[in-house]
Amino acid sequence: MAARAGGARTGAEWSPVNSAGRRRMVVSVTLGTLLTPLNSSMVAVALVRLQHDFTVNVGTVTWLVSGFYLASAVVQPVTGRLADRLGPRRVFLSGLLLVGCVCAVAPLAPAFGWLVLVRVLQACGGSTAFPSGLAMIRGASPGGRVPAASLSAINVANSAGAALGPTLAGFLVAFAGWQAIFAVNVPLAALGVLTGLRWMPRDRPPAPAPRATADVGRLLTSPGLAAIYLQFAAVNLVFYSIFLALPLWLQQARGLPPYEAGLLLLPVAGLGILTAPPAAWAVARSGYRPVLVAGAAALLAGSLLLLALGPATPVLGIACAAMVFGLPSTMNTIGLQAALYGAAPAEAIGAAGGLFQTCRYVGAMLSGGVIGLAFTRGTTTTALHLLAAFLVALSTAVLAVAVVGARRGR
Repeated sequence: MAARAGGARTGAEWSPVNSAGRRRMVVSVTLGTLLTPLNSSMVAVALVRLQHDFTVNVGTVTWLVSGFYLASAVVQPVTGRLADRLGPRRVFLSGLLLVGCVCAVAPLAPAFGWLVLVRVLQACGGSTAFPSGLAMIRGASPGGRVPAASLSAINVANSAGAALGPTLAGFLVAFAGWQAIFAVNVPLAALGVLTGLRWMPRDRPPAPAPRATADVGRLLTSPGLAAIYLQFAAVNLVFYSIFLALPLWLQQARGLPPYEAGLLLLPVAGLGILTAPPAAWAVARSGYRPVLVAGAAALLAGSLLLLALGPATPVLGIACAAMVFGLPSTMNTIGLQAALYGAAPAEAIGAAGGLFQTCRYVGAMLSGGVIGLAFTRGTTTTALHLLAAFLVALSTAVLAVAVVGARRGR
């Protein structure tokens, strides 16, 4: 393939890939992207067992969660930049190998600190998947068109991993101990490497690279990309605030057992998976702007429903509200991924995708602080409504931005 006009050949460009080859490549990419959401959610079920086995307190054991999120947020742009310059296939497969290796030795960890290090390395390896996968999809897609179906497949993998993680971990921890939630990564990573070697297009020779920080800074200061990043961080702040606060309220204010609270959250992840194909179809047909407006409206509706929940709300009503909560995350993610795909320069698509994922983790981490402030005096219905009022205001702002963007697009 000839170099793109106005830019040098990068490690993300190959000769054209036929449609069957693109489908196989996307399957391989989704296998890799599945690992990070799976590992981020599986560990939650194992925290109690880990706390007991390593004799640490609650604040210490949660470093297995915080360390993973922090490492993912910091490393994503770096791995994306490496994918742009060294080649996405190389970086993708190296990350999977790192995940497989550290998870193979994790059950042998002699002390808790070593296990935290394993989680950090696990996050670093998993952080190669999305930006490298996005760079491969960009390089293999003809004519610069937004590959909505491919982006939908990655989003389904993320949603499925987050949804299935706690259930899978529950069985693994119950029958094989906490060690199994690390060991299960070994065959998954091996499968990802094998399919990647067979189905991913070979990289071009690495291109000379300027300083990565300069390119990342350029992406952050680009007005179009900065708006996408801020919107994605805000969307995730609202979504994770609802996703994390609702089970706390259900257990402590409504008195539901943990398994019932967990079951009431299943519609959130399940509907998110079901929403991905029609959202991708809408992006392919009408562009990403209408999808962003619909996703922002659903985000506002979910925040308003959270404001309406109370001690007398029937369980069926809570389940119906949870279904609404599942709509906006997928719609906004696919819409903003499509916007990013069109706005990011081809030679820096990996770094742009890494920053995009960083915004997801920034929103998730900020949600913890927002929930902590709202629930300072207890997990009461009043505190839930205080949180909901803030989320309504933020969702309204996201909707306003989406509507203005849609009008400018027309």
